[in-house]
Amino acid sequence: MQVSVKAHFNKQTKDSKKELIQFHVKGEDEKKPELNQLTREVVILEIEGVEQKLRCEFNKSTKDSKKTVLEFIVKGDASAENTFNFYKKAGSDVTLNIVESQMSADDFEEEHEGLQYTVGKDGTAAVNPDQLSLDDVKEEKEVVLDGDPFASPINEEDQLD
Repeated sequence: MQVSVKAHFNKQTKDSKKELIQFHVKGEDEKKPELNQLTREVVILEIEGVEQKLRCEFNKSTKDSKKTVLEFIVKGDASAENTFNFYKKAGSDVTLNIVESQMSADDFEEEHEGLQYTVGKDGTAAVNPDQLSLDDVKEEKEVVLDGDPFASPINEEDQLD
């Protein structure tokens, strides 16, 4: 599915967790039913006159008496070059093409290293007994330093020959 709308590229914000793009749609394009159907989907955003495309999650669409606001969260590996060319259009009226992607939002779940655990019925977490703990690391360092708290570990790379 694809929908084209005339919109005002209102703003772009970025913090440590996400990058948000917001457009204001006015006029007859506000009434396009495709906008509601694409909400919460992964889409490809294209702006007429900009070669680069952005893969985003169509986060939400809100309407009031004056305008419809479309919010997108940039997903994937948006390079600085792609976003720069897109963001040069911020603050101006654009023709926005929203194309449904073949990916789902779940495909973008980023893997992260972490502690594997299970939660019991009483709400307590149980970790793998083979998991290294901070106490294990402390004991390991003490053995290397022969128990001397003022000793420093010898780094072979820092030694002069």
